[in-house]
Amino acid sequence: MRSEHIELSNVGTVLKDEDSRSVATGAPEVPESRTVYINKEQPPNKCMSNSISTAKYSVFSFLPKFLFEQFRRYSNIFFLFIALLQQIPDVSPTGKYTTLTPLVCILTISAVKEFIEDWKRHRADDEINSRQVEVLDHHNWQWKRWSDVVVGNICKVRSDQYFPADLVLLSSSEPQSICYIETANLDGETNLKIRQGLPQTARLLDTRDLDQLSASVECELPNRVLYEFVGTLKETGKTAVPLGPDQLLLRGAKLKNTTWVFGAAVYTGHETKLMKNSSAAPLKRSTMDKATNTQIIYLFGLLVVLCVISAVASEVWTKAHQATDWYLGLDEMSTVNFGYNLLTFIILYNNLIPISLQVTVEIARFIQVYRTDPTPPRQALYINMDHEMYHEPTDTPAMARTSNLNEELGQVKYVLTDKTGTLTQNVMEFKKCTIAGVKFSSLDELQQALQDRDPDLKSPDAVQDFLMMMAVCHTVIPEEQERSTGTIVYHAASPDERALVEGARRLGFTFTTRTPQTVSVEAYGQLLQFDVLNVLEFTSTRKRMSVIIRQPNGRIQLMCKGADTVIYERLGDPRYKDDTLSHLAEFASEGLRTLCLAVADIPEQEYKEWQETYHKASTAIQCREEKVEDAARLIETNLVLLGATAIEDKLQDKVPETIEALLAADIHVWVLTGDKQETAINIGHSSRLLHSKMPLLILNEDGLDRTRAMVTERLNEMRDHREEAGQVALIIDGRTLQYALTHELRSEFMELCLGCRSVVCCRVSPGQKAEVAELVTQHTGAVTLAIGDGANDVAMIQAAHVGVGVAGLEGLQAAHSSDYAIGQFRFLARLLFVHGAWNYSRLTQVVLYSFYKNICLYVMELWYAIYSGWSGQVVFERWTIAAYNLLFTSVPPLIMGFIDRSCSAETRLKYPQLYKTSQEGQLFSTRVFWLWIINSLVHSVMLFWLSYGTMTQDVAWSSGRNAGYLMFGNMVYTYVVVTVSLKAGLEMQAWTCLTHLAIWGSIGVWFAFLLIYSHLPFAHDMIGLDTMVFTSPVFWLGLIMVPTATILPDVIFKSIRSTVHKTLTDEVRESEIKARDPSIIMDVKEKLTERARLLRNVKNVFRRTTTRVDLEVELSHGYAFSQEEGGAVPQADIIRAYDTTRPKPTGM
Repeated sequence: MRSEHIELSNVGTVLKDEDSRSVATGAPEVPESRTVYINKEQPPNKCMSNSISTAKYSVFSFLPKFLFEQFRRYSNIFFLFIALLQQIPDVSPTGKYTTLTPLVCILTISAVKEFIEDWKRHRADDEINSRQVEVLDHHNWQWKRWSDVVVGNICKVRSDQYFPADLVLLSSSEPQSICYIETANLDGETNLKIRQGLPQTARLLDTRDLDQLSASVECELPNRVLYEFVGTLKETGKTAVPLGPDQLLLRGAKLKNTTWVFGAAVYTGHETKLMKNSSAAPLKRSTMDKATNTQIIYLFGLLVVLCVISAVASEVWTKAHQATDWYLGLDEMSTVNFGYNLLTFIILYNNLIPISLQVTVEIARFIQVYRTDPTPPRQALYINMDHEMYHEPTDTPAMARTSNLNEELGQVKYVLTDKTGTLTQNVMEFKKCTIAGVKFSSLDELQQALQDRDPDLKSPDAVQDFLMMMAVCHTVIPEEQERSTGTIVYHAASPDERALVEGARRLGFTFTTRTPQTVSVEAYGQLLQFDVLNVLEFTSTRKRMSVIIRQPNGRIQLMCKGADTVIYERLGDPRYKDDTLSHLAEFASEGLRTLCLAVADIPEQEYKEWQETYHKASTAIQCREEKVEDAARLIETNLVLLGATAIEDKLQDKVPETIEALLAADIHVWVLTGDKQETAINIGHSSRLLHSKMPLLILNEDGLDRTRAMVTERLNEMRDHREEAGQVALIIDGRTLQYALTHELRSEFMELCLGCRSVVCCRVSPGQKAEVAELVTQHTGAVTLAIGDGANDVAMIQAAHVGVGVAGLEGLQAAHSSDYAIGQFRFLARLLFVHGAWNYSRLTQVVLYSFYKNICLYVMELWYAIYSGWSGQVVFERWTIAAYNLLFTSVPPLIMGFIDRSCSAETRLKYPQLYKTSQEGQLFSTRVFWLWIINSLVHSVMLFWLSYGTMTQDVAWSSGRNAGYLMFGNMVYTYVVVTVSLKAGLEMQAWTCLTHLAIWGSIGVWFAFLLIYSHLPFAHDMIGLDTMVFTSPVFWLGLIMVPTATILPDVIFKSIRSTVHKTLTDEVRESEIKARDPSIIMDVKEKLTERARLLRNVKNVFRRTTTRVDLEVELSHGYAFSQEEGGAVPQADIIRAYDTTRPKPTGM
């Protein structure tokens, strides 16, 4: 299922006082609205098309946006400046086009790469715009593309379909125009929400009625406030009726548990509330790009210094030799001013900054994403082709939507993850239970218990009472899908209730029918009917839900389910309390969601008296909710505990193992979810992010002052006991987070969060997710990765350094706006530990080597200037200078960029600790960068002066003949090509046939080039030089001696370092080469770490931990229950409206 690329802003903190929007001008408020005519054409140019575009570029914006992005890189600005300087007559010693030509090639290659990546975004947009929906057109239903839907169209949306636009609900297949919608992609909540059409339009149940509808909707102009809507519906000849958010079906939501709905489009395309909250995809840059940019500035400063020194030296040399060396025409040269010489030297030394760097990095990144390793054994070394990250059930391969952040995957320190659909499957399953103090670890055990007891329901036991309550105490609606087979599908606003009812059915207690007054359950071949007298709804305050029923034998009974804390305080019989509590603790430790079940028999007279009290409370004008709650407390007493259920919120495959691996790699995992606190904590336990002995810091405060006081208190505790703080988890809800993120408190709050092992933020809005991601980035400077699957995760994904979208069953909203898309959360480990670490290592080598090889060659122009009178004369032929990066040294860095690796994928996945090398940036830093620069300068000095020493007498042949400066230049050039090629081999860690081909092939290409180019008619300066070079014994002796002498110190240094100062990666790599098990090395490291941990724990035994755990959460023992509160229609009213014995309207 494809969905649009969006970014949701902080909808949770948008001010809801709409009256304040026009105050700033001081003018009287003028209401802004639009009128939509249903079943009619709208005035021209009034509304937008329903087609959406989320790509970075369009046909017209590609060139300016692309050039802006490219020239944010200082290197490209510098080379453009050099290319312009070269056009000045008689300034450039290297020709007019030796810089411009490579620059144009680089920009062209980058443009092609950007075009390919953005073309994929356009394809994703086309998939969305090409979806089909039924639209009423010319008296008939016709299938149309989403992009063809216009404002005023009446659409028919069926169950499990997404809404194509913002629709006003007219009618539905359900009673009273009710429909259920899933908004997990908008707010992360797993429970369904209820929307209800107006009574005035509920009659529109067939095509004829809709076709005759003549009406208009006057509503507010398109805006970004998701859950507010103000409008009126006016039918011709009738009074206008108000419309509100309960009648609005948002684009991005999905229809559930409802056969069909009719809706009129009021906002389309980029005017929908969902797209109003979207923004353009950000232009992200990797940490390495930024660091390289900074080093280029320093190198440019060094270049300017060298140019100034050279220009000054030229002036001094000219004046010193003007009188004596008159034959050089120095009088004419003296007329050339200092600035002219400075420009000449800037052009001469410009290649100290490698022009090929950007294109080499871009090609390496592109291949890292799209190629497969051609060497045996055939492995998927590249992201898009990695079969280990292919999710077969959904046919979803890994997809890199950009290659600009490949190395960033190897430096992640914080992972911010959504819960719903990212860690979980959105599937609830009844797994275990405890009944009358007896634990049942599986449904098979429970089934056996049923078979061992009397099947006669007239003498029910505790097990049968328990299962009967599961089948009766709920607000689920049954629907018979196939009458021939009797297949029943359960529709529920609460996924927990559906799981319980389905569990009861599997055990032989099948809920079959609901009418406004009764429910029917089939058990052991008997159909039992229960009268539903009252429904006391669930709220987050009550933490329980009750129904009062009349059993077939006439006995009135109250059935109550809820949190153990609220059930236990209402028990009148202490039996099974302790056993059940211990079982609850066991279930909670497994991350299961628990509910306690209890019943109470109510005498007829007592019920009648209570019913009068409840009726008065429910019809009270003032304080109705409080009075209803008080009345409920009166009847929910003297309960008898039946037991407790344990529901599994099913995790995706290998989520616990993945989170354990991330934690082992010293990656902090934060969960940011729109779901409830209890649910988030349960998932934290089941995913192994939290454990039973981990102290929890709970922040649930109502105001700014209380939040400030609590944050300060917790922060002081943490500062006093920093060692324990690293093992604490922080739990905070969205309301408290709103205060904690205020400007005056955010620094202290972030310090508190960063001191904890894990952080769980509950009930947070999309904007709050993004704000947390931004704050972590700002306060730590570390690389953050955000991962999610829904539209509510897009803001967070785009705010983090790296955004990963999970392309799941519920759509691709997050995947379309992400940098990388994967099919399951478990693939994140491979994406980081394998591809991230490999790509970081590869690209650091590419960048460092690119600077090294350029400085090795081009700084020789400085050394040669000493002997050429600082004249700006080049020692190499101009086109061989340009071909150095293009032909002779381009392949080795490319091979580094997509073949080289230190450890195998299996080893990196097995030992996450290896990730720390790339995570801590050990391979690329200012120190490492300048060590490479110094190394290249040393090599340049040795290559030049060793070569110069061989030619001191200018004698290159036994005949005593000598040659010109180009003979010397080509000798040095050859030695440089050989040396930098050998240096590439020395730095590579994986030698393959491609490695040998790159190294020896580069040397061979230079010799072939020299042989061919020296015979081309337009190469005037090079004619015959191949013969001169290849026939010189001095050249061949130097070919052996000079590169060997230059590279030998590097070989010795590397040997000593890899022997005496081994890193963990070096040791593991060595064990792989020797075919030894790396676990021996890792076990030693683990023992040292474990000893430190044990010593710290011993120390902590004697220290009182001041971290306070919230009492309610401590006693909840896994309680969690999802259901919408304060919906359009109360649950009690919904079940009264249904009669499943009657057929639903077909909507035809």
